[in-house]
Amino acid sequence: MKLPWRQIHLDFHTGPWIGDVGVDFDAAAFARQMKAANVTSVTVFAKCHHGHLYYATKRPERHPGLEPGLDLLRGQVDALHREGIRAPIYISVQCDEYAADNHPAWIAREADGRGVGGQPFDTTWQIMDMNSPYQEFLAEQTAEILAAFKPVDGIFFDMCWDQPSSSNFAVDAMLKKGLNPQDANDRSRHAHDVAIAYMKRFHAQVIASAPNATVYFNSRPLWNLAEEVPYLAQVEIEALPTGGWGYAYFPTNVRFARTFGKPYMGMTARFHKSWADFGGLKPAAALEYETSQMIAHGAACSVGDQLHPRGTMDPAAYALIGGVYGRVAAREPWLEDATPVTEVGLVKPALGGGVVHVNGTDEGATRLLTQLRQQFDVVLPGGDLRGYRLLVLPDAVALDAATAQRIEAWVAGGGRLIASGVSGLSADGTAVVLPSLGISVAGQSSFSLAYSRPLDGFSTGQPATEHVIYDRSVRTTPTSSKAIAQVFAPYFERGWKHFSSHFQTPPAKATGEATATLSERAGYISFPVFSGYTQHAQPYYRELLRHLIERLLPDQLLRVDGPVGVETSVMRQPASGERRQRTIVHVLWYPADRRAPNIDLIEDVVPLHDVGVSLRHPARPTSVYLAPERTPLPFEYRDGRVETRIPVVRGHAMVVIE
Repeated sequence: MKLPWRQIHLDFHTGPWIGDVGVDFDAAAFARQMKAANVTSVTVFAKCHHGHLYYATKRPERHPGLEPGLDLLRGQVDALHREGIRAPIYISVQCDEYAADNHPAWIAREADGRGVGGQPFDTTWQIMDMNSPYQEFLAEQTAEILAAFKPVDGIFFDMCWDQPSSSNFAVDAMLKKGLNPQDANDRSRHAHDVAIAYMKRFHAQVIASAPNATVYFNSRPLWNLAEEVPYLAQVEIEALPTGGWGYAYFPTNVRFARTFGKPYMGMTARFHKSWADFGGLKPAAALEYETSQMIAHGAACSVGDQLHPRGTMDPAAYALIGGVYGRVAAREPWLEDATPVTEVGLVKPALGGGVVHVNGTDEGATRLLTQLRQQFDVVLPGGDLRGYRLLVLPDAVALDAATAQRIEAWVAGGGRLIASGVSGLSADGTAVVLPSLGISVAGQSSFSLAYSRPLDGFSTGQPATEHVIYDRSVRTTPTSSKAIAQVFAPYFERGWKHFSSHFQTPPAKATGEATATLSERAGYISFPVFSGYTQHAQPYYRELLRHLIERLLPDQLLRVDGPVGVETSVMRQPASGERRQRTIVHVLWYPADRRAPNIDLIEDVVPLHDVGVSLRHPARPTSVYLAPERTPLPFEYRDGRVETRIPVVRGHAMVVIE
């Protein structure tokens, strides 16, 4: 199954107090405007978070303000189909204000008996309990929707996280399974079991009605994909960068999602901030960057919008979307069937990290490896290592004995390894779990911060001075490795009894311990460099990692000139028909400014001139050019590498090597 490249997710969460729902809806104009905006799929609403339905039904949940006789959903679906546009259908799952108000016993309960979610006088959603009869209520609604629109193009189930509950329904179900409802861990375990069970149920319900339909359950933790992919036709990465997700969420998660063999897509929105930011229009440069970043990683694009209650679209929003999607359409010949080319496996430190946010290690690792132009996937500790030349264990990856043994065998077979913090060690940093690191350790340093001085042979041109390390290190001594930077301790640990100057205590003397070590096959950094980079943005952290990578992978896949913030990816298209095999190097340059707390805004496309690109390639290519313009680029082929230069990068450049 191939996902359409240019999608709209059309929210329609409309409260019952709005009385003119759909009065200005013009089905033909609606579809024409989508077509004019280069849209190929629109997710339209059967049921919203308010619990109301927007199609012809005798059920009392039909929106009370919906014009009598108007089947809004039917009008949308049929009009889109006439224009050749796909129309999957949206159903809200655990958010249903109608059901919560009319059946309060169905609300999920906290351990103290309070309802989960919105409380009296709040303006937020109440959360339903899937242990309760609400699940049957939802199944009946779903059955009616599937029958009315058979065969549906797809169903998008939203708000589907694991929801612990202490309701009577949940307690009874836990007791029958031998679980302890008083135990928070047992409540979480049961919530997960319930979620997997209803995903399996609703997936089967949809496929029984429409075997070719797509099915997706949103708001799930992406790190649980290994268990959940049987119930998903695709993987969607919802990430509104200025709406709470930030610009690190998509590039971290796409590198994990794409390893499961399912079609995958990114979802942003046209809003300045988050969902339903009416009147908030994103700058064109920001939406261009977000969609360019998606296609550079092989992801289809989805842009979120919310239809006005009266059923009218915002022309300014669709002028914005149409321009951006026109760019995507022009590039699709170089996107179809393209798959990522990677050589680095970044190990996910632990399951979890939340549904919305990435943690500091995730973000720091993504930023560091991106800034160093590395082509990497995110993998679980027990994942398949074949195809990777370098494995990175960031900060705190716990390894059981079997996984450690498998990694050691992989290194012995020619793989390369970098670890930091307590990765590859015991949790307290007193024992080495991966002997290939070539170090001995003596637990955590007594100093909360220290200093690092690069030694001879440090390749990245760092000044021979004491660079501050803001994070506590593991006391490390090389054995079969060599120190590339040594630790300098401060005079004393800063505290209320004794301190010196404004900030940290200055360095006093060398300790004989190593900040970083390197052997033929492995490198180690003695502090949590990845989460530390998220917190401190210390360039020296990046340069330590750069040195290790350059020594372990001297012939790395891609090198690209330019500022630190340049992003790159490498994709490969197989030969097909008249199309020859291609390798596509994506180069992105969209500098962002911190314009408000937690909002990084991209408003300008800043040209970047004369950018060098060097790609390891198995044979001399027949041509190198820029897509979609097909502008030829002069190139050289030497030492197994294609060398070329991009005259100017205006946001996003695609170098095609055939």
